[in-house]
Amino acid sequence: MAYTISDFRRDIRQPYAWPGGYPMFFLTSDGEVLSFAAAKAQRRNVLEALACPYGDNGGWRVIGVNVNWEDAELTCAHTGEAIESAYA
Repeated sequence: MAYTISDFRRDIRQPYAWPGGYPMFFLTSDGEVLSFAAAKAQRRNVLEALACPYGDNGGWRVIGVNVNWEDAELTCAHTGEAIESAYA
């Protein structure tokens, strides 16, 4: 199932998984990750990429959201800032 604009709008409101409060991040179509802060700041680019999934999206097309369980070195592709880990 494709990740949609509605999915992004729902997910951007909750940077932590429930239940548990585990830190999450966005995965993009080019294999990079975005922090919630970057996705929120660049939501216009993300929404445009989701609206036109077959065009040149500049790496902004989000394809899912996931929990960062143990990767203490995971960083946002846009800002370079560390993405919080649940256990590391």
